[in-house]
Amino acid sequence: MQKGGKKVPGIIIAGLRGGSGKTIVSLGITAAWKEKGLKVSPFKKGPDYIDAGWLSKAAGRPCYNLDTFLCTPPIVKQSYQENSRHCDIAVVEGNRGLYDGIDTDGSTSTAELAKLLNLPVLLVLDCTKSTRTMAALLMGCMKFDPDVNICGVILNQIAGKRHEGKVRVNIENFCNIPVFGAVPKLKAQDFPERHMGLVTSEEHSFSEQAIAAVTKVARDNIDLDALYKAVTFECHSIDPEMILQINLSQVKLSGTDTVTIGIIRDSAFQFYYPDNINALEKLGAEIVFISPLIEESIPEVHAIYMGGGFPETHAPQLAQNISFRENLRNLSQKGLPIYAECGGLIFLGTSILLSGKEYPMSGILPIKFGLSKQPQGHGYTKVAVVNENPFFKIGETLKGHEFRYSSILDIDYQDPEMAFKMERGKGILDKKDGFFKQNTFGTYTHIHALGSPSWAPALIKKARAFKASLSQ
Repeated sequence: MQKGGKKVPGIIIAGLRGGSGKTIVSLGITAAWKEKGLKVSPFKKGPDYIDAGWLSKAAGRPCYNLDTFLCTPPIVKQSYQENSRHCDIAVVEGNRGLYDGIDTDGSTSTAELAKLLNLPVLLVLDCTKSTRTMAALLMGCMKFDPDVNICGVILNQIAGKRHEGKVRVNIENFCNIPVFGAVPKLKAQDFPERHMGLVTSEEHSFSEQAIAAVTKVARDNIDLDALYKAVTFECHSIDPEMILQINLSQVKLSGTDTVTIGIIRDSAFQFYYPDNINALEKLGAEIVFISPLIEESIPEVHAIYMGGGFPETHAPQLAQNISFRENLRNLSQKGLPIYAECGGLIFLGTSILLSGKEYPMSGILPIKFGLSKQPQGHGYTKVAVVNENPFFKIGETLKGHEFRYSSILDIDYQDPEMAFKMERGKGILDKKDGFFKQNTFGTYTHIHALGSPSWAPALIKKARAFKASLSQ
């Protein structure tokens, strides 16, 4: 948690809105500091997987999500401390606007995260067709909550030196805040956008070149040394704190109880929180990564975890791999525990219809999917467990999030086969989610293991039971 009696220095990079350029700036600063030999610990505020993937690639280490809706503030704080303690500096990319949250108190905002972690904020200002007004907007952010420490700004979308000079003078004169850099308008091809924001780093065919390009942007346009000095100066000594122990379960695994969990991960399925995988490993699971794009069969595993992603962009390849789909369906019928989220749920279905063509999926759950042009589920979710199911106890309440463009074209289910009632969010259908058959469970709700501590133990428990059944 601490280095030489001091908190590891860190910075939160925020914007006035989504799309203001904070991702490009966060990636550039992270990669440029790494290039200078610093060990940078990256974090993403909120449930976003795509930005986290890019930050991980830029830093060369896992990026952890910090989300005060999915997890309690003490757990978020602990996650930050534990995952930054062996590094030189931490970079936290915010989300939406600095003060945006799910309520009028801004309880889940980037600003509240900055106060929770006692970190200074670097504000990215989109200066498109604006000069003096940027100083007014910045002053408003500074006065809106004086407890938020805005230590400086980066100017973005600068049209030229004259434009930059006008904005700089106004900010420095009226706000007394340093301007650490000015980023010009960039070409879009380095980070092509799709329906969920930036494409994943796994799918970007020139991801290394993209990181190199954004590193150059930061190196050429941001005073990295001055920013680093400002961040380390802002990091004061803190008193030792007691580290909370997150009780993932009361399941105790000995060496002979080790189970193998297969995680479906490739360019079609890559949305996983590192904390979820870590939680399974901490409970004694051995992790094997499996790709339905290239592998014809599933190795010996005792459970499967399928995260989200973009199966729709890989539908032809997934459909062509008949042996893998049949293997998965046969294992499901034999009782193999399978837990799938969002994109994984689609792969459990019978098919997906794209541009008038139907592509078969694994056929485990009787759902036909389509793809819409507008989001069909978007935002945080809260679910109540209302029916007996393989993984959660009736009466539990889980927090998660959903972000999907897929739609339900046809489904055959009985009410007892839906574990969740949506208290917030849309779910699969009619405010229901968590569709299951035997030990196969599919949901649109993504959960975080630290915020839903019953999930990992339940998957381990089911895996142990399946392993035991194999020897009978």
